[in-house]
Amino acid sequence: MFLEINPLVLPDIGLVFWSTVAFLVLLFVLGKFAWKPIMQAITEREQGIEDALSRADKLKADMSKMASENEALMQKAREERAVMIKEAKEASDKMITEAKDKAKGEYDRILSDAQQAINQQKNAALTEVKNQVGALVIEVSEKILRRELSNKAEQEKYIKELASSVTLN
Repeated sequence: MFLEINPLVLPDIGLVFWSTVAFLVLLFVLGKFAWKPIMQAITEREQGIEDALSRADKLKADMSKMASENEALMQKAREERAVMIKEAKEASDKMITEAKDKAKGEYDRILSDAQQAINQQKNAALTEVKNQVGALVIEVSEKILRRELSNKAEQEKYIKELASSVTLN
């Protein structure tokens, strides 16, 4: 009941020796010529990855900084826009006020000129009426004096006739 081992399955001691020697030679050659370049390539790759990660972190920080600077610039631009709008509104209000004041002054001047012209025309008309009344009085007086009337009633009747026949221009 023991298991018998087949000699084909068991390696020969010489085969084991030469396989070990070949492995050691291969290990030495790989260690001497291939191990250092492979390790150096792996180290360089690790360094490249670390550099890329650090650059990415730096770029992320720079992007964050730029975003905050951009927001600050946007806020400043909004404030400047608000100031400019306020100044434009104030200038517009000032121009409107000045235009209203100028129009009011012009209105007052025109009104004053018109009132002065009306007063002048009124005074001229009153003077004309006075002159006409004076001329009529003189004319009536002349007619009364030319006519000799002995009766006072006839004089009054005559004056009334003259007064009704006179028309004012």
